[in-house]
Amino acid sequence: MGNHLDACRLTKLSFLENSFTETTGHTMPAHLSLFRPAAFLAFLVLGSLATNTTVVHAAPPNVLFLICDDLNCDIGCYGHPQVKTPNIDRLAARGVRFESAHCQYPLCGPSRASFMTGLYPDQTRIKKNAIYVREHLPNVKTLSEAFRDAGYFATRIGKIYHYNVPKHIGTSGHDDPYSWNDTFNPRGRDVDDEDQIFSLVPGTFGGTLSWLAAEGTDAEQTDGIAAAEAARRLNKHASDKHPFFLAVGLYRPHTPYVAPKDYFAQYPLDQIKIPSVPDGYDETIPKPALQSIRRKRDQVNLKPELAAQAIQAYYASITFADAQLGLILDALDESGLADNTIVLFTSDHGYHMGEHGHYQKTTLFENATHVPLIISAPGIPGGTVAKTMAEMVDFYPTLTQLAGVDAPNDLSGRSLVPALQNPETMVRDSALSHFSQSAPGYSIRTAKYRYTFWGDDGSAGEELYELSTDSDEMHNLAGETKWDSVRSELKQLLRQRIIDAQKIPRGVNVFDVQRTKLSPQ
Repeated sequence: MGNHLDACRLTKLSFLENSFTETTGHTMPAHLSLFRPAAFLAFLVLGSLATNTTVVHAAPPNVLFLICDDLNCDIGCYGHPQVKTPNIDRLAARGVRFESAHCQYPLCGPSRASFMTGLYPDQTRIKKNAIYVREHLPNVKTLSEAFRDAGYFATRIGKIYHYNVPKHIGTSGHDDPYSWNDTFNPRGRDVDDEDQIFSLVPGTFGGTLSWLAAEGTDAEQTDGIAAAEAARRLNKHASDKHPFFLAVGLYRPHTPYVAPKDYFAQYPLDQIKIPSVPDGYDETIPKPALQSIRRKRDQVNLKPELAAQAIQAYYASITFADAQLGLILDALDESGLADNTIVLFTSDHGYHMGEHGHYQKTTLFENATHVPLIISAPGIPGGTVAKTMAEMVDFYPTLTQLAGVDAPNDLSGRSLVPALQNPETMVRDSALSHFSQSAPGYSIRTAKYRYTFWGDDGSAGEELYELSTDSDEMHNLAGETKWDSVRSELKQLLRQRIIDAQKIPRGVNVFDVQRTKLSPQ
């Protein structure tokens, strides 16, 4: 009986292959053949979602991966009252917006290595910048590499893996050449105009607050050049009909906040609101948490006029980056590729702009872990908001499932496809983030709470925030007796999440595997 059923399946798949050839005039691509039935059936599903009938797509869906650098959720569609992001908003209108997506490590290099491998930072062993992913994971298969292996043409434009910004603009930075068929490293006048940039620390641009209301046009800036190249590539792909994975990494709004001066004019200084911190706040949080928000001495107790200028410049850079995303989305529509292209938009981590008295990243507060995430795909209803918690390690299994591409068995993420199909579906009930200061810190975010501990099992301090009444995470409840049961429950959940995130991935060689071990208690 089993052999008969297998024969029937093969006969049906052979019939589908023949139908594909008769319909399109082309031989079915190898990655959709009867030897890859999961991939082929994925396209049948996408077809049926789009038309309510089972049809064969003439081509596999393309992937457009868009990422900004150091962008938090100060975005129109995420409810910000001032920041203008019409193009991100229009992508949200035709896709699914994830309300609570979180990075795994709030620093550029570790976060990017994590989502490109689908592994947690405790698995990649990358917890600082300026590391090539294969220094620790020599045989890992990255996200774009999985698409390459499936016959896609994978291209990187700009910053996907870590770059020192602005130092590495125009170079490949800490890129992974195995991930791509082709790359393009844009370089604009923002690099040449560095002598005009204001910086809190003269001569330093990327690591401190710095900005420039630039002369010239969008097209002269590095991100303008990246957007133009992305548009050119999309038009080329429209004519060659080859499936593609196109990753475009913009450099803004990373410091220095450089944008043409017209963008600055959209945010008058007298309309900028500067976050405040109550007296005595520093005494309410553990020492490592305090170190994370006071580590950059030049930014502590920033004068109000400088704080307003920095926030203005950050907002201007966001709106400038949004305009470049708009050029890319316009090209996608005008090329005729939009109906068969999966689009994922995100950032590498969140960002503080004065909240908790801190600027930039590297904390375990919501400001630093919360990332924008919007996904649109053929057959997926647009304009919806997914309620599930999400992590950046989920990108890899989500995109491969949507495209019907084989993924490694050792991925730590979960596919978000069920939440794309039904925004009420809960794929996750918590999100895990990690950052090391004087002691390692781990944080878990649920729908109601954030719980963080520092050191070995909380030996260096704990934090607990009840988010319905304290969305700014300013009132640490960890020391209050009436919250002991909640704290204990979340601590146990966090322990288990850490244990799972420290499992050595199967089939991946891991160098430097020293780690802090935890046992369930």
